[in-house]
Amino acid sequence: MAVLVTGGTGFVGAEVARLLVERGETDVVVFDISSSSKRLSDVAGKVRLVRGDLGDFAHVLNVVHDTKPTAIYHVGGMLSLPSNADPSAAIRANALGTFHVLEAAKLFDVRQVLFTSSLTTYGLDIREGRIDDYTLQRPQLFYGVTKVFCEHMGLFYRSKYQLDFRCVRYPSLVGPGVKTPGVVQYTSWIIEECAKGNPFKIWLKPDTRVPVLYFKDAARALIELAQAPAQSIKTVNYVLAGVPPVASAEELAAMVRARIPAARIGFEPDPNLQSIVDRFLLPVDDGCARREWNWTPKFTQEQIVDDFLAELKRNPQRYD
Repeated sequence: MAVLVTGGTGFVGAEVARLLVERGETDVVVFDISSSSKRLSDVAGKVRLVRGDLGDFAHVLNVVHDTKPTAIYHVGGMLSLPSNADPSAAIRANALGTFHVLEAAKLFDVRQVLFTSSLTTYGLDIREGRIDDYTLQRPQLFYGVTKVFCEHMGLFYRSKYQLDFRCVRYPSLVGPGVKTPGVVQYTSWIIEECAKGNPFKIWLKPDTRVPVLYFKDAARALIELAQAPAQSIKTVNYVLAGVPPVASAEELAAMVRARIPAARIGFEPDPNLQSIVDRFLLPVDDGCARREWNWTPKFTQEQIVDDFLAELKRNPQRYD
């Protein structure tokens, strides 16, 4: 039986596909608007690549009809800054794309849909002093707006059509080969740029603490959520907190310097970006995921840096 991964040539989607292969899935289908499969080069003979656009209902219907998957890992979509820059494209890729996946799953009797959301579904006006699964979602970014809509569509399809929809909300993700700019993207770029011998300046204060999750843990979380017993799933849309304890920017810089003594790292805080970050970086409580399906990240911040550097050394062409 097939398993379908949307966005399957991308940052997290490719790792989901790889893990599915490693765990014994014999028919992993990758659906993506991109034709580049370099992130899947090591499992190229074990996955099927179907090129298509989530915003085109016919493309989604065709791939689900033709492959007859038992589950869809819906990782594809437009990311944060591009969504803010082009809201109409974000509606097509994220909101309509997710509707197309859910509707195709209903029409062709797909058992399960796993969806990736984000902590950007929370806004800048949180009053509780922390984020958990019960925090009111009032997103300020258009990306977050589309993700909240998709989460609630999933809940609707779960309730009305008994589709086994489940979702995780990621914090900032860390891994090699990240290209999309972001306010807290230094958490990946500081490692990669220093590994390449390039100087790097962090645009936030040294004491800034950004919750992060390694891309391998992010993929594993989605698969473990899919495998959890149905009777355990109560919350459905789950916050993931990332790695405890949260390292400061200076602590992360020290970890990189310890491994790359020649690393040239400086700080040039941008007051505008810092004011945004200071307002949304709150403690995150992922207790529901831990209680209901035994979620826990495997990579500490130190291990993230070590594995990140090892990945760049083993597979440089994968992350160019």
